[in-house]
Amino acid sequence: MEKKQEVKHQGLLLTGLFIAMLFGALDGTIVGTAMPRIIGELGGMGLMAWLSTSYMLTSTVIVPIAGKLSDLIGRKIVYVTGLGIFIIGSALCGLSQNMTELVLFRALQGVGGGIMMPMAMIIVGDLFTGAKRARWQGMFGALFGLAGVIGPQVGGWIVDSWNWRWVFYINLPVGIIATIIIAMALPKHRSLEVVRFDIAGMLTMVIGVVGLLLALTLGGKDYPWASWQIIGLFAVSFLFVLIFIRIETRATDPILPMRFFKDRTFTLINSIGFLMSVGMFGAMMFVPLYMQGIMGFSPSASGTIMMPLTVTMISASIVCGLIIEKTGIRIQMAAGLLLMAVGFVFLAMMGLYTSTLTVTITMLVLGLGMGMVFPGLTVALQESYPQSDLGLVTSSSTFFRQIGGTFGITVLGAIMNLRSSQYLTDQLIPALNQMPEKGPEVDAIISQADHDPQQLFSALLSPDTISQMPHVFLTDVVPIMKSALVDSLQVVFLWSLGFVVVGLVICFFLRKIHITEKARSKGNTSHFH
Repeated sequence: MEKKQEVKHQGLLLTGLFIAMLFGALDGTIVGTAMPRIIGELGGMGLMAWLSTSYMLTSTVIVPIAGKLSDLIGRKIVYVTGLGIFIIGSALCGLSQNMTELVLFRALQGVGGGIMMPMAMIIVGDLFTGAKRARWQGMFGALFGLAGVIGPQVGGWIVDSWNWRWVFYINLPVGIIATIIIAMALPKHRSLEVVRFDIAGMLTMVIGVVGLLLALTLGGKDYPWASWQIIGLFAVSFLFVLIFIRIETRATDPILPMRFFKDRTFTLINSIGFLMSVGMFGAMMFVPLYMQGIMGFSPSASGTIMMPLTVTMISASIVCGLIIEKTGIRIQMAAGLLLMAVGFVFLAMMGLYTSTLTVTITMLVLGLGMGMVFPGLTVALQESYPQSDLGLVTSSSTFFRQIGGTFGITVLGAIMNLRSSQYLTDQLIPALNQMPEKGPEVDAIISQADHDPQQLFSALLSPDTISQMPHVFLTDVVPIMKSALVDSLQVVFLWSLGFVVVGLVICFFLRKIHITEKARSKGNTSHFH
């Protein structure tokens, strides 16, 4: 057993955690701003999507492994290693000479980012119990929302003032400061137990999860859903998940014990996190498309309209972390999911002439709901398990939410494309065929309407494109495009509503989770080290 240790420099440690989490979260939002400059200098337009895909794959799959390793060998060595990998990956990204190098180095950076993401929440769970734990989890969770608000502005300022490489180089000084602080403030690991690594479980889980994420990411875009590539990826994923489950049931110290899934709290909380993420990405991904395509906002202006969602989510996450002891986890999460459901009802009712005020109010409702749910997802698991399992259960919450986000983007995007294709085939293509003069532009529109309606909406409904269209397009084509977009988005938001409602129903099957100031005695060993 480990000798329990106290953290002497708690304030210093929390400062280091804040810095590390903020710059890690910012990286995901500032890189997108620099994308046009990166493509302009390095080329490789065909690999552009892989800049985010490679990071997403590695950062997602490493999360549960990092959580388990932190339980086995201690928080300090895992966290500092993750920070080091992230810093090295950032430096290499800045030094990249071509797009292939940048994609590979982004994957390396994602390994570090995936280790960093759950570690701050795990360490907060170590430092505090009960109401204090909930308060700090709410504040740390709000950092992700803050990154979403300031990230694009910071990224734009860096690119305009210096160049795109500093989007990555900026991580070096900040990361080094955070690493030094955390290395100084976290005690060393002292364990007398024999550590057993579940290598077979790690490998099979990595292959299974990467196969699933690749299939979800590439399906319907790079390859048809019925293609052998996508079917093969799903088959490989399914096979290795089965092998993983078999290995985990026999492993001495499994990376993800199957016994957890027999526990109602673990299964239901992670199901709620998964479903909420599906709905949340439904809003974050498709509302800007509505703003730009229907209301005529520029990309920057549509981002401003989304800001009430982010600001309310940050505020609610902090406040609800403070009061969750009084409201109770189950009631607060159910109330948050109910507000999200109301928000999606409002979104599904938006039409061609919805006012900006209505959209703003809807964003406020959605943000409030999300902020009420976030603190409970982590606190519920940390209050239900001994400290010896804290790393694994905390990282599992992050893992299932990330999988839910990827699943949501894929499924809702497929629903959007299917509905749009049907509408455009019935309404737009006949109108185009009746035009007296058809050129290559019309043929290109007909082809894209069948294969990638989302891209067609983005291209044709931007203010710049509309201003250059012939008059016949403005009178005959644009109204059909807008009606198709509204119709498709309403269906998408109704599906998002369905996922959130299922999460709300699941809430009522949760046990009452007591928030106590006493540390759980069973397996209560220190893992700060």
